[in-house]
Amino acid sequence: MTTSKWFFNMAFVLYIAGCGNRTGNTSTTTASDTAASATTAPAVDNGPQFKKEGELYFIGKAKNDTLRKIDIELAETDDERATGLMNRKSMTDDQGMLFIFSQAEEQSFWMKDTYISLDILYVDDKQEIVSFRKYATPLSEESLSSFKKAMYVVEVNAGFCDKYHVNVGDKIAYTKL
Repeated sequence: MTTSKWFFNMAFVLYIAGCGNRTGNTSTTTASDTAASATTAPAVDNGPQFKKEGELYFIGKAKNDTLRKIDIELAETDDERATGLMNRKSMTDDQGMLFIFSQAEEQSFWMKDTYISLDILYVDDKQEIVSFRKYATPLSEESLSSFKKAMYVVEVNAGFCDKYHVNVGDKIAYTKL
Protein backbone atom coordinates (compact mmCIF):
# COMPACT_ATOMS: atom_id res chain seq x y z
CA MET A 1 0.00 0.00 0.00
CA THR A 2 1.39 3.39 -0.89
CA THR A 3 1.87 6.08 1.72
CA SER A 4 -0.88 8.27 0.26
CA LYS A 5 -3.43 5.40 0.36
CA TRP A 6 -2.39 4.61 3.93
CA PHE A 7 -2.79 8.25 4.94
CA PHE A 8 -6.23 8.44 3.27
CA ASN A 9 -7.38 5.22 5.00
CA MET A 10 -6.16 6.44 8.40
CA ALA A 11 -7.82 9.84 7.90
CA PHE A 12 -11.08 8.09 6.96
CA VAL A 13 -10.89 5.86 10.05
CA LEU A 14 -10.28 8.89 12.30
CA TYR A 15 -13.17 10.75 10.62
CA ILE A 16 -15.52 7.77 11.20
CA ALA A 17 -14.38 7.47 14.82
CA GLY A 18 -15.04 11.18 15.36
CA CYS A 19 -18.48 11.00 13.73
CA GLY A 20 -19.57 8.17 15.99
CA ASN A 21 -19.38 10.35 19.13
CA ARG A 22 -22.75 12.11 19.41
CA THR A 23 -22.48 13.20 23.06
CA GLY A 24 -21.09 16.62 22.27
CA ASN A 25 -17.64 15.65 23.46
CA THR A 26 -15.10 16.98 20.99
CA SER A 27 -12.24 14.65 21.90
CA THR A 28 -10.83 12.47 19.12
CA THR A 29 -10.30 8.75 19.64
CA THR A 30 -7.35 7.18 17.88
CA ALA A 31 -6.73 3.53 17.09
CA SER A 32 -4.01 3.42 19.77
CA ASP A 33 -6.46 4.83 22.38
CA THR A 34 -9.00 2.15 21.48
CA ALA A 35 -6.40 -0.62 21.72
CA ALA A 36 -5.20 0.68 25.08
CA SER A 37 -8.71 0.76 26.55
CA ALA A 38 -9.44 -2.75 25.26
CA THR A 39 -6.43 -4.13 27.09
CA THR A 40 -7.45 -2.51 30.38
CA ALA A 41 -11.05 -3.75 30.35
CA PRO A 42 -11.74 -6.21 33.19
CA ALA A 43 -11.75 -9.86 32.20
CA VAL A 44 -15.01 -11.81 32.47
CA ASP A 45 -14.79 -14.67 34.98
CA ASN A 46 -16.18 -17.81 33.34
CA GLY A 47 -14.94 -20.02 36.15
CA PRO A 48 -12.49 -22.88 35.65
CA GLN A 49 -11.30 -23.35 32.08
CA PHE A 50 -12.14 -26.54 30.18
CA LYS A 51 -9.25 -29.04 29.89
CA LYS A 52 -9.62 -31.57 27.09
CA GLU A 53 -8.61 -34.96 28.52
CA GLY A 54 -10.37 -37.23 26.05
CA GLU A 55 -13.15 -37.71 23.53
CA LEU A 56 -16.55 -39.31 24.00
CA TYR A 57 -18.92 -40.67 21.37
CA PHE A 58 -22.68 -41.11 21.77
CA ILE A 59 -23.70 -44.21 19.77
CA GLY A 60 -27.33 -44.77 18.77
CA LYS A 61 -28.84 -48.14 19.62
CA ALA A 62 -31.00 -48.34 16.48
CA LYS A 63 -28.27 -48.06 13.83
CA ASN A 64 -25.13 -48.29 15.99
CA ASP A 65 -24.11 -44.93 14.47
CA THR A 66 -22.37 -41.97 16.08
CA LEU A 67 -24.94 -39.42 17.20
CA ARG A 68 -22.37 -36.89 18.42
CA LYS A 69 -18.72 -36.63 19.48
CA ILE A 70 -17.63 -34.32 22.30
CA ASP A 71 -14.39 -33.42 24.03
CA ILE A 72 -14.40 -34.44 27.67
CA GLU A 73 -12.82 -33.49 30.90
CA LEU A 74 -12.43 -36.46 33.27
CA ALA A 75 -13.49 -36.75 36.91
CA GLU A 76 -11.82 -39.91 38.20
CA THR A 77 -10.80 -39.09 41.78
CA ASP A 78 -13.08 -38.33 44.73
CA ASP A 79 -12.00 -34.66 44.67
CA GLU A 80 -12.56 -34.33 40.90
CA ARG A 81 -15.97 -35.99 41.17
CA ALA A 82 -16.95 -33.78 44.13
CA THR A 83 -16.02 -30.62 42.21
CA GLY A 84 -17.35 -31.62 38.79
CA LEU A 85 -18.51 -28.59 36.81
CA MET A 86 -19.01 -26.38 39.87
CA ASN A 87 -18.29 -22.68 39.34
CA ARG A 88 -18.35 -22.98 35.53
CA LYS A 89 -20.21 -20.17 33.84
CA SER A 90 -20.23 -21.62 30.33
CA MET A 91 -19.46 -24.69 28.26
CA THR A 92 -19.80 -25.30 24.52
CA ASP A 93 -22.02 -27.97 22.96
CA ASP A 94 -18.98 -30.04 22.00
CA GLN A 95 -17.69 -30.24 25.59
CA GLY A 96 -18.70 -32.27 28.61
CA MET A 97 -17.47 -34.04 31.71
CA LEU A 98 -17.19 -37.79 32.21
CA PHE A 99 -17.32 -39.06 35.79
CA ILE A 100 -15.79 -42.50 36.21
CA PHE A 101 -16.57 -44.59 39.30
CA SER A 102 -14.81 -47.78 40.43
CA GLN A 103 -18.04 -49.81 40.47
CA ALA A 104 -21.59 -49.55 39.26
CA GLU A 105 -24.07 -48.40 41.90
CA GLU A 106 -26.97 -45.97 42.11
CA GLN A 107 -25.53 -42.47 41.68
CA SER A 108 -26.95 -39.15 42.79
CA PHE A 109 -25.83 -35.70 41.66
CA TRP A 110 -26.79 -32.15 42.56
CA MET A 111 -26.23 -28.75 40.96
CA LYS A 112 -24.84 -26.87 43.97
CA ASP A 113 -22.45 -24.13 42.77
CA THR A 114 -23.08 -25.16 39.15
CA TYR A 115 -24.15 -22.10 37.16
CA ILE A 116 -25.12 -23.75 33.87
CA SER A 117 -28.12 -25.98 33.30
CA LEU A 118 -27.08 -29.53 32.41
CA ASP A 119 -28.33 -32.83 31.05
CA ILE A 120 -26.96 -35.56 33.35
CA LEU A 121 -26.68 -39.02 31.77
CA TYR A 122 -26.22 -42.12 33.91
CA VAL A 123 -24.35 -44.96 32.20
CA ASP A 124 -23.90 -48.58 33.35
CA ASP A 125 -20.78 -50.75 33.32
CA LYS A 126 -21.55 -51.86 29.74
CA GLN A 127 -21.45 -48.17 28.72
CA GLU A 128 -25.20 -48.09 28.03
CA ILE A 129 -27.24 -45.04 29.07
CA VAL A 130 -29.66 -46.29 31.74
CA SER A 131 -31.28 -42.99 32.74
CA PHE A 132 -30.85 -39.25 32.49
CA ARG A 133 -31.98 -36.04 34.12
CA LYS A 134 -32.52 -33.32 31.54
CA TYR A 135 -32.43 -29.56 32.11
CA ALA A 136 -31.09 -29.78 35.68
CA THR A 137 -31.69 -26.51 37.50
CA PRO A 138 -28.53 -24.45 38.15
CA LEU A 139 -27.51 -23.96 41.80
CA SER A 140 -30.12 -26.46 43.03
CA GLU A 141 -29.36 -28.79 45.93
CA GLU A 142 -32.04 -31.26 44.83
CA SER A 143 -30.70 -34.80 44.62
CA LEU A 144 -30.88 -36.13 41.05
CA SER A 145 -30.77 -39.92 41.31
CA SER A 146 -29.90 -42.38 38.57
CA PHE A 147 -32.55 -44.85 39.89
CA LYS A 148 -30.37 -47.60 38.36
CA LYS A 149 -26.80 -48.74 38.78
CA ALA A 150 -24.33 -46.51 36.94
CA MET A 151 -20.57 -46.64 36.66
CA TYR A 152 -20.25 -43.50 34.51
CA VAL A 153 -22.00 -40.16 34.50
CA VAL A 154 -21.83 -37.70 31.60
CA GLU A 155 -22.67 -34.02 32.03
CA VAL A 156 -23.41 -31.90 28.97
CA ASN A 157 -25.26 -28.63 28.36
CA ALA A 158 -29.01 -28.71 28.98
CA GLY A 159 -30.90 -29.60 25.82
CA PHE A 160 -28.06 -31.72 24.44
CA CYS A 161 -30.06 -34.98 24.61
CA ASP A 162 -33.03 -33.44 22.80
CA LYS A 163 -30.89 -31.67 20.19
CA TYR A 164 -28.81 -34.75 19.28
CA HIS A 165 -31.50 -37.39 19.94
CA VAL A 166 -29.57 -39.15 22.72
CA ASN A 167 -31.83 -41.62 24.55
CA VAL A 168 -31.85 -44.34 27.19
CA GLY A 169 -30.44 -47.49 25.57
CA ASP A 170 -27.88 -45.58 23.49
CA LYS A 171 -24.23 -46.18 24.36
CA ILE A 172 -21.09 -44.19 24.94
CA ALA A 173 -17.50 -44.92 23.97
CA TYR A 174 -14.60 -42.79 25.15
CA THR A 175 -10.86 -42.46 24.80
CA LYS A 176 -8.43 -40.74 27.16
CA LEU A 177 -5.66 -38.56 25.76
